[in-house]
Amino acid sequence: MIKSWMVIGGVALIVALAANIIPPSDIQWFNRLRRPRWLVFERAIPLIWTVIFICAAWSAVIVWEKEPGTQETWLRMGLYLLLEIVTMSYTSVMCKVRSLKVGTIIGGTGAILSVMLALSVLQVSEPGALLLLPYILWSPIGTYTTWVMMHLNPADV
Repeated sequence: MIKSWMVIGGVALIVALAANIIPPSDIQWFNRLRRPRWLVFERAIPLIWTVIFICAAWSAVIVWEKEPGTQETWLRMGLYLLLEIVTMSYTSVMCKVRSLKVGTIIGGTGAILSVMLALSVLQVSEPGALLLLPYILWSPIGTYTTWVMMHLNPADV
C-alpha cells in the first residue's frame, strides 16, 4: 500500500525537479548580479529551502492523515501544491525573464500564500501549522533580499 507521505513527498520532489531545469545562460545572468554585503549566507540558502520544504511536506502529511480524502483536505493539498509551485518558480521565472522585480513579486506571493495556508492548516492541526513557520519566517527574508538586489542592479529590474 502506498503511504500518504510517499505520495506527498513524490509530488513535492517532482515539482522541485521540474522547476529546476534552468538554462546555464539564465543562471549566469543571476550569478553576475550584485548582492548586498550582508548576504553572507547565500551558500546556505539551498539547504535552508530543503529544510523548509521537508517541513511543509511533513505538515501536508499531518493534514492529510487528520481528514483523508475530504473536500477541505483536498483544497488544503491544492494550497500546498500552489505554494510549492510559486516558490519553485521564483528562480526559473525570474532568471528566464531576467527581472528582479518579477522575483520580488513571486517571493511576496509565496509569503502571502504561506500565511494563508498556515491559517487554514491551523483549523485542522496546530503541529501542521507550526511546521509552516520556517517558510513564513524565511520567505520575507528572501523576498527582501531580492528587493535589495533590485536596487543594486537597476538595469535588471
